[in-house]
Amino acid sequence: MPARPLSDEALHLIAAVRDALGERLNAQVEVEERTLFGCHAFMVDGKLCLGVKGEELLVRLPPQQHDATAETPGVRELDPRGGMAGYFWLEPAAYATRAQWEHWIDTALAFNPLAKASPRRAKAATSRSKGTRS
Repeated sequence: MPARPLSDEALHLIAAVRDALGERLNAQVEVEERTLFGCHAFMVDGKLCLGVKGEELLVRLPPQQHDATAETPGVRELDPRGGMAGYFWLEPAAYATRAQWEHWIDTALAFNPLAKASPRRAKAATSRSKGTRS
């Protein structure tokens, strides 16, 4: 079954994130786009930095600022059980102004060099196909 097409709002937000990353990062910084957490994720230097799902923006921020950030209007935790400190969904009202937009993008990018990268898991099928038969 093919993936559902993205809404116009999501496509505009994805383009805005691409533009923001292009303005702020030099050519040596690797940016990969892929699906993660059901959203269009932007991986900067192999680490989740930003994402888009519908009209919401996913940001990865310093975990030590989690509690203060969670109190911000229009912001909700990625994991309401508290298992992913520093990951937040932003509703459009939380990034509606240029100042708000720049704050979230710049804060996520400033944290990115300090963020831990998750090790990539090898696909099970790849590891099985490398096995030998007796």
